Amino acid sequence: MTAPSTFGPSSEARNLHWLLTNLVEEVPGILSVAVVSSDGLLLLSSDDPLHQARSTAREDTPVPAARGRRSGKRPGPRGSAADLATVVSGIGSLTVGASRLMDFGPVKHTMVAMDEGSLFVMSISDGSLLGVHGSADCDMSVVAYHMALFVGRAGHVLTPELRSELRKNLETETSGSRR
Repeated sequence: MTAPSTFGPSSEARNLHWLLTNLVEEVPGILSVAVVSSDGLLLLSSDDPLHQARSTAREDTPVPAARGRRSGKRPGPRGSAADLATVVSGIGSLTVGASRLMDFGPVKHTMVAMDEGSLFVMSISDGSLLGVHGSADCDMSVVAYHMALFVGRAGHVLTPELRSELRKNLETETSGSRR
């Protein structure tokens, strides 16, 4: 693994950001995305500064109505990646408990369809989860397919060292934005 330098994230972290950016930008109907650790901590999201820096470069292009309902931003639960991470972690925990209770084996994915949107949760590796908030008109099978591609590509990269780096980067960015 490449250690993070003083000049920014490691190449693995940048690659994971790139995968997340592609997921959000290439799949119609995805509103927000969060990668959550096994202990429920947000590791990576479509709201983070690295992703937003790339997205704001494209702000001159029109945003579809479903993506920009609230103040021009991609809406998530209350507009916050931390809120999406909380919901994803809770649903992940609930489904793991149900799986154990029913003795059906490990949970692969969960989909929740609501009147105004959808929520998708998929296991990445050793308890990490990928959560996607989709619009009401998203094609659930397309979103699930692209999530599976992300999981297949990110699963082997999401090592304990990378999770630690992502968490530290997120804490640094959060503490820096409070000043």
